[in-house]
Amino acid sequence: MPRLLVIKGADEGKQFDLTGAVVSLGRDASNDIRLHDTEVSRRHAEVRHLGGAYQVFDLHSANGTFVNNAKVAHADLNAGDHLAIGQTVLLFSTGRDDATTHTSDLAERINLITRADVELSSAIIKTIGEAEGSRLLLQPEKNSPWLQGALANLTVLYEAGQATSHILDIDELVERILELIFRSIDADRGCILLLHPETGALEPKALRWRKPEDKQEKFALSRTIVDHALKERIGFLASDAARDERFSSGQSILQLGIREVICVPMKGRHESIGVLYLDTLTPRREAVEHTAKFTEDHLALAIAIAHQAALAIEETHYHHAMLQAERLAAIGQTIAALSHHIKNILQGLRSGSEILKMGLKEKKEQLIEQGWRLAEKNQGKIYDLVMDMLSYSKERVPAVEATNLNEIVQDVYELLAPRAKEMNVKLEMNLTENLPIIQADPEGIHRALLNIVGNALDAVEDRPDPQVTVGTRLGEAGWVRIVVLDNGPGIAKERVGEIFKPFSSSKGSRGTGLGLPVSRKILREHGGDIDVQSQVNVGSKFVLKLPVQSALSAEMSVTLADLKAMPPPEPD
Repeated sequence: MPRLLVIKGADEGKQFDLTGAVVSLGRDASNDIRLHDTEVSRRHAEVRHLGGAYQVFDLHSANGTFVNNAKVAHADLNAGDHLAIGQTVLLFSTGRDDATTHTSDLAERINLITRADVELSSAIIKTIGEAEGSRLLLQPEKNSPWLQGALANLTVLYEAGQATSHILDIDELVERILELIFRSIDADRGCILLLHPETGALEPKALRWRKPEDKQEKFALSRTIVDHALKERIGFLASDAARDERFSSGQSILQLGIREVICVPMKGRHESIGVLYLDTLTPRREAVEHTAKFTEDHLALAIAIAHQAALAIEETHYHHAMLQAERLAAIGQTIAALSHHIKNILQGLRSGSEILKMGLKEKKEQLIEQGWRLAEKNQGKIYDLVMDMLSYSKERVPAVEATNLNEIVQDVYELLAPRAKEMNVKLEMNLTENLPIIQADPEGIHRALLNIVGNALDAVEDRPDPQVTVGTRLGEAGWVRIVVLDNGPGIAKERVGEIFKPFSSSKGSRGTGLGLPVSRKILREHGGDIDVQSQVNVGSKFVLKLPVQSALSAEMSVTLADLKAMPPPEPD
């Protein structure tokens, strides 16, 4: 299914399937694709499915819509194109949902004709080593004038290289490669067959016909030709294929009038991963007047393109393998981190239970209270862990409303003041008067600030003259800030980027390792962020930045930039 992948911006890593005929993009919550980017207009652009193709249309946005770095009012979208709106860059992909079904359908259309006891005949007029593909690319000046022109003017191989950079779906990639081949070689039919990595069986991945009406025919080709190309590691050009004794077991070859064949192995870095097959069709009544379409130059170009395609497919396989390895590693790290936290909590609960049991047995009220406090404390840890996991993993739409930021800061201060007093920490509050009312989710901002200030208290616990200050500030135009200062041990420069990673906690069993990631996620859901400045043995400064007009305040107001970008009203 076609999709957009966010490769840069606040929503980096998200994928959006293009399921409807019209898909809207913008920072308004009513859009099909909602982006948390304050430089994106409320309704910025639309992707429309028109006549089998996809196009993007700019909706008079303030900052414009760009396709491959070019500003457009509307433009076609091809696989691998970069769509930039605001500070967000999305990659357009037309990948399939079910590659297995696709391969099965193609297999039904290909008829591999086998006759193992027949040697290849004299119909093969030229062969070429499978390693020649890389030589032709490395030394283009030693090729014939025609081939030099094809390589230089058609830029087929360069386009194939571009495809490898952006297309991560194997089926989509090989179809793109076959399309590029047909631009340069005048074949009537073509296909790419790849070796299954586990079974070694050949599987059709892409078919192409020059004439659309021929698509209804069965795609017949010789299994002996394909096997020979792979076994002998050569590509070859064969003429007068209808007379070749290899085809005598397949009447469809004669009926189709296959005259010329190019079959080359697709050699990657170390081994062949499949074959590229091309042929021409000439009806029997025209066989006498048949003029050869394929030349040795076409064979050379085919082996060069096949080599480039093989490298592309290998890179895609490596990419998928790397992603799978990263997923498994992330799962393993998550399980290990969770197991560690849960083990510590269970130990605390067990200790509390033992003390509680002892107090009940000995009827000592002091032991009962001590055991209950310990059990209650660890119950709170379980609750915090579960809530942090839900907040971090779930895509949450903040409940935006008019919010007084000073009131949130004051509430957090009052909640943590008793704890600070117990820890002998000087907790101060410094509020900016006349702070504008902002559009935000007060509950989410409260939770994020509670995490940050709570971390600051933990950081200064063992420091001399521990102190934490929390306050509000006016930022640049349209922004407000909450600043949290502490005189804790500070964070090393190389570790600042790691503190927002899940389960990266410096508090041992006291923390879940999700507080800071959850806080940043909440701020980014509002179109804001958290900045950190820290110096070892001096202290840290956390700045929570929020836009006054949240990107999520749907239909509440129209920004000045949107008003300027709107077209004038049409006359009655």
